[in-house]
Amino acid sequence: MLPELRVPVVAAPMAGGPSTPRLVAAVSSAGGLGFLAAGYKTADRVRSEIAEVRAVSGEQPFGVNIFLPGRPAPDPDAVLRYRDRLRPLAVRLGVEPGEPRWDDDDLDAKIEAVAGVPVVSTTFGCPSERLVGRLNAAGSSVLATVTTVDEARQAAAVGVDGLWVQGSEAGAHRGGFTDAPGTDEPLPLLELVRGVRSATDLPLYAAGGLMNGRDIVAAIAAGVSAGGLGTAFLACPEAGTHPTHRAALTDRRFQRTAVTRAFTGRPARALVNSFLTEHDVVAPRGYPEVHHVTRPLRTAAAAAGDADNLHLWAGQGWQRLRPQPAADLVRLLHSEM
Repeated sequence: MLPELRVPVVAAPMAGGPSTPRLVAAVSSAGGLGFLAAGYKTADRVRSEIAEVRAVSGEQPFGVNIFLPGRPAPDPDAVLRYRDRLRPLAVRLGVEPGEPRWDDDDLDAKIEAVAGVPVVSTTFGCPSERLVGRLNAAGSSVLATVTTVDEARQAAAVGVDGLWVQGSEAGAHRGGFTDAPGTDEPLPLLELVRGVRSATDLPLYAAGGLMNGRDIVAAIAAGVSAGGLGTAFLACPEAGTHPTHRAALTDRRFQRTAVTRAFTGRPARALVNSFLTEHDVVAPRGYPEVHHVTRPLRTAAAAAGDADNLHLWAGQGWQRLRPQPAADLVRLLHSEM
């Protein structure tokens, strides 16, 4: 059973740095639900961050998100050609493109690390009935990220405790079960929520462009229990958003977002910059292989303050950012509701 929240606000898990223990603890202590992101971290680091959240927020509920493994790239040669295409940029940034490789993000070790956390959410696949049972037995409620009504039905069938419904407006990676050709495009959030609500009576958290109390009220009216916000928390001082990314969110040079595979091989919404513009049309399908290829370039770009070659994840509501401490933002959202 999902925890009852004093404030129906969930800080979405943001892998790669933004979702720090400080941010998670601040949101949960203010009455919402903060989420750590286990992606790209070692299992030991995940355990350490869980302990840090518990030390600060006590018995307040919080969550952790884990990645479920997909399949290896459908065309390894296309990934290698993409790597060669990026080599001149890598030289300018002073690095070598990474080696394409598949991995499961150390899933088994991370399941052990997160078992017992109040809420565990999954991304990039449908959890198995066995995994749901294992986490439930340890005391964790399980949320599956879904981007279509059919995915919602699949997740309900394996016994999850709730659904994280991700609309097309959401920033960063689409968290659906597959990126295969012919995969349905995500619907706008409220339309998707209504479709999912007609298919299941599970509790729903919703994410996709929510930035203020009015947005959350609209999502609740459509049938969700709480609104999930990611981009809205990127500018909070507790967030681990890289300074180059943080500055770009308020840089007027960036005027729109788009969904692209250019950075990781899997669709993700980001501010449109030079890298996205130049490489989007040729970027191959293949996560995490492309992620590993581009990671050295993105790391170098971030360190150099080069926002034009960095993955600037952002949802469609990014221009309504309100930088302030996370607890203050939760209270503001609650008052607006």
